[in-house]
Amino acid sequence: MDFKNLSLIELDELIKTGKATPQEIYSYFLERAKEHNSELNAFTTLPPDTPQWSGLPISVKDLFCEVGIRTTAASHMLENFVPPYESTVTARMKDAGYISFGKTNMDEFAMGGSGENSAFGPARNPWDPTRIPGGSSSGSAVAVAAGLAPAALGTDTGGSIRQPASMCGIVGFKPGYGRNSRYGVMAMASSLDSPGYFTRTVRDAGMLYRATAGHDAHDATSLDVPVTLDASIWERQDLSGLKVGIPREYFIDGIEPGVRTAIDNAIAKIRELGAEVIEISLPHTEHGVSVYYTICPAEVASNLARFDGIRYGSIAGTGGDITENRSAGLGNEVQRRSLVGSFVLSSGFYDAYYKKASAVRELIRDDFKKAFKQVDVIVTPTAPTVAWKIGAKGDDPLALYLEDVFTIPASLAGIPGLVVPVGYASPKDDASIDLPVGLQILGPVLGEEKCLMVGHVMEQAMKSVVESKKPKVF
Repeated sequence: MDFKNLSLIELDELIKTGKATPQEIYSYFLERAKEHNSELNAFTTLPPDTPQWSGLPISVKDLFCEVGIRTTAASHMLENFVPPYESTVTARMKDAGYISFGKTNMDEFAMGGSGENSAFGPARNPWDPTRIPGGSSSGSAVAVAAGLAPAALGTDTGGSIRQPASMCGIVGFKPGYGRNSRYGVMAMASSLDSPGYFTRTVRDAGMLYRATAGHDAHDATSLDVPVTLDASIWERQDLSGLKVGIPREYFIDGIEPGVRTAIDNAIAKIRELGAEVIEISLPHTEHGVSVYYTICPAEVASNLARFDGIRYGSIAGTGGDITENRSAGLGNEVQRRSLVGSFVLSSGFYDAYYKKASAVRELIRDDFKKAFKQVDVIVTPTAPTVAWKIGAKGDDPLALYLEDVFTIPASLAGIPGLVVPVGYASPKDDASIDLPVGLQILGPVLGEEKCLMVGHVMEQAMKSVVESKKPKVF
């Protein structure tokens, strides 16, 4: 049986009705992972030939610690690290009956928006393997989009779930900050990191959210608020009675024409489904990238200081030289952000940079609070472009940073964000091909249910458009 197009819910139904066994499903995806990984480089560690127990397979970004499973953060610094403890998210996933299905490739320590910064080579987009899949959760997006796994875990700090979901044509869901525990997830930026999911359907994302989210005493930033999803949201077929905000600051010069057309068509569908579409303003959006790339590197410098080859990580030479160890063990982007972070936190510069960025972050957060007094959800483009060629922007970090311009503000505000595929656009370098475009749906703090409800309705409404094309590996 061909399982690659099926959702988790559909696979579960096959098991319940006796039409398939967990072992058959596992073997099917294992064979696809082995067949296509040399081309797509989705996994840093392939799933084992024989699982320890039965259940539906979920691939895991190589940032979540799992007992006895090599976890590298796609870095030479941790190339042989096998954790002695389990992350809360993977523990809850397993408690819910799912099984870990390999560790997926990523930008090293989650630093990057293209998937090119892995110590083990770039992951490749299944729509066109010469192109990036987005990052940092690159391998997780590739595994799901290519049908190598039915779902995957990822993390999102400034767009690292939403952007690759858009560029690979699948669903990506980042719950609000604190909804999923960060315990056992290697930290990049502690005030921003948010575990989440890649799935084939919005309903699958909601199912995984119910399984893993909730308060965790091991994480001081975990929200002690019940996680609820009303089952009626999956029955809704229109958006009548809802107010949907369109922020004018997100429709700017620089969006590729095809991306703009796909998003405009999705907004027209939202109107057609009965929602009231309201133009809103998020006036401090223009400062989001600058704020993020001040705060994030500062937290990177703090979190990654421990990886010096003496306290943690691999060693180079005799092992006594911290600079030598870090130069050998950490890639260019990790070193770049660590250096920038050390600078903005240093004496004489803290007030000028980090303190000011933190203040502007609060203004961005207030923009969203005010907007959600007017509307139920906000919809925007996810990225200004579709996937570009591997290496095309490798020498220009700023160009890469600007690709996160539409995802960063929601991360700074700590609100939930969901991406659903809504169409296709041709890249500027090749008018003969079409690549996926995703719509970003943002909700207020604790507004995950609203995101999922709107996303599910849009998913059903756009199905004929989205399913008209398939990745090359299909």
